[in-house]
Amino acid sequence: EGLIRLNAVDFLRDEGYEVLEAANADEAIRILEARPDISLVFTDVNMPGSMDGLRMVEVIHRRWPPVMLIVTSGKNALRDSDLPDSGRFIARASPA
Repeated sequence: EGLIRLNAVDFLRDEGYEVLEAANADEAIRILEARPDISLVFTDVNMPGSMDGLRMVEVIHRRWPPVMLIVTSGKNALRDSDLPDSGRFIARASPA
């Protein structure tokens, strides 16, 4: 969701991080292919495109093992053990 992504990007930039945005998994993979300096990917489980966030983190872990992965969702409950070793899950509060 665009508004949630915008809020996350603003927060991370305010904290001093360089942030690259991708609207879907395919765009994120293209950015990773072009930018070998990326060390962390933050994604939602549910996202548009040819793959969801869980499939995307599998691809990233296989192709770029050093990249840390943070997965969030307001709809899905995961455990860190559901993700690759470099992945962590953060539950997002659903809107009331």
